Amino acid sequence: TQAAQSGRLSERSTKVRTIFARFGMIGLAVATVGCDRVTKHFATRLLEGEPARSYLGDTVRVTYAENVGGFLSLGGNLPDRARTAIFPIGTGPVLLALAVVALRGRWSGMRLAAVVLFLAGGASNWIDRALQGSVVDFLNVGLGPVRTGIFNVADVGVMLGAFLLLLAELGSRSTAR
Repeated sequence: TQAAQSGRLSERSTKVRTIFARFGMIGLAVATVGCDRVTKHFATRLLEGEPARSYLGDTVRVTYAENVGGFLSLGGNLPDRARTAIFPIGTGPVLLALAVVALRGRWSGMRLAAVVLFLAGGASNWIDRALQGSVVDFLNVGLGPVRTGIFNVADVGVMLGAFLLLLAELGSRSTAR
């Protein structure tokens, strides 16, 4: 019958959309980690031991920094054992738990894209900390005296993911009312 045929087409169309969405999320993760790895490589090759460079009227500064701490060097002054426990050892299970929550919750749309960005950025920095004990940071932006700390592309993924997740949550709460 026509109704049964329409139902099969709808089901097939949903499966195709799901497959494309999954490949899109994999692509987003690969792009985030890949861009981070490549930019850190070039930052190390081109900036290590060189003076900072300024662009766009000092809006963007590019400089080499090794960050043994967390985001914006938080925890960088902790003893080695504490840093090792928190960053390479503690971060891995947290990232894994977030991935499990997203998968079990069958997150989709902006919420899933947000967690993929967060996880990809976090994983890329986690790999650096686990293998090298530090992360290469090289970007600084600001206007006049108001500036960010030095960061990298993985940090952008983490922050963009956190921001999008916040937007998704606020949006879902406003539609639930």
